Amino acid sequence: MKVCEIFTSIQGESSYAGVPCIFIRMTGCNLRCSYCDTQYAYSEGRELTEQEILSEVSRIGLKIVEITGGEPLLQHDVPRLVRRLLDDGRTVLIETNGSQDIKEIDTRAIIILDIKTPGSGMSGEISISNLDYLKPADELKFVIASRDDYEWSRNFLRTHPVIAKCTVLFSPVFGKLDPQDLSRWIIEDRLDVRLNVQLQKYIYGPDQRGV
Repeated sequence: MKVCEIFTSIQGESSYAGVPCIFIRMTGCNLRCSYCDTQYAYSEGRELTEQEILSEVSRIGLKIVEITGGEPLLQHDVPRLVRRLLDDGRTVLIETNGSQDIKEIDTRAIIILDIKTPGSGMSGEISISNLDYLKPADELKFVIASRDDYEWSRNFLRTHPVIAKCTVLFSPVFGKLDPQDLSRWIIEDRLDVRLNVQLQKYIYGPDQRGV
C-alpha cells in the first residue's frame, strides 16, 4: 500500500473531535476539490506492507485510528487493513470522498462519507448507492463554501432523508465561509445537523502538516 503519512494528533472533525487519534493518510485521489487542503497526498508517499502499518499503529498505542487520504478506498488492500485493525481492538474511522463503493468495508468500521457540494467542483462524483449502506454509527459530511452550497446541501437532505439514519455534519470551508454564518443558517432552518469545524486548523494553524 502507498502511504503518504502516519501521524498522531487530536481528531479535528466528526463526532470524535477532540480525542487523540492515529491518522493513516493514503496516497492518491481521483477527485480534485477546489478547497483541497491535502494536495500533497495526490502523489507523495512510500510503499508499506500491511504488517509495517500495523506495527506502527501498535507502537503508537492509541485506540482510535482514522484512515484517510487522498481517497483511501482507491487502494484495494485497505478493506483488509481495516479488518486487521478492528480485530486488534481498534476503533476505525474511514474518511472517503463518496465516489468509491463502501459496501465491502467491515461493518464494524465507522464511515465518514463526504457529499461533494457544487463549490467543490466535484458534486457529480458521488456514488448515491453508498447511502444505502450507511449505519447509525456512520457520518455524512457536507463541506460548505457558500450560501449556495448550504442550500444545495439542505435540499439534498430533503431529497435523501438520511438524517434519520446517521449523523450529518455541515463543515464550513476554512477561511472562506465564516462558521458563524453557517451556524446561523442551521439554527434558522432548524436543521438536525452538527456543525463541524476543523479543530486542527484552529489549534495548529491552517498550513501545518501531520496534524
